[in-house]
Amino acid sequence: MGSKKDVGIEEIRKRKLEELEKKHFSEPVEVSDKTFDQLIKANKAVVVDFWAEWCGPCRLMAPVVEGLAKKYSGKVVFGKLNVDENRATAMKYGINAIPTLLFFKNGEMVDQVVGFAPNQHLEQKIKDIRG
Repeated sequence: MGSKKDVGIEEIRKRKLEELEKKHFSEPVEVSDKTFDQLIKANKAVVVDFWAEWCGPCRLMAPVVEGLAKKYSGKVVFGKLNVDENRATAMKYGINAIPTLLFFKNGEMVDQVVGFAPNQHLEQKIKDIRG
């Protein structure tokens, strides 16, 4: 039987998930090992950009991802995960080259793009996860 404290924590977690579902992100959200699963489970369509500060192609990809986040605000959530600071998630998904974009639909990874990709290529993949 759960304690009163457990019930309180579950209630807070439930409220936070509901808040995430209602937000319309118009720019990429910083994601960490702790928040990654929550983000992909709370949203129907998610694109996560795995990157690092020192990565030149990642810096080229950033404005592309930011532009797509604005364009698809309210329809697709975009996240950014720094692989140097969040190794567990990067290892879980076998990220060994960056930038890597992972595409999630209903909490499941359905596609990925490794390296810099043009806007049109990414938009087709976004349309696929929006259903």
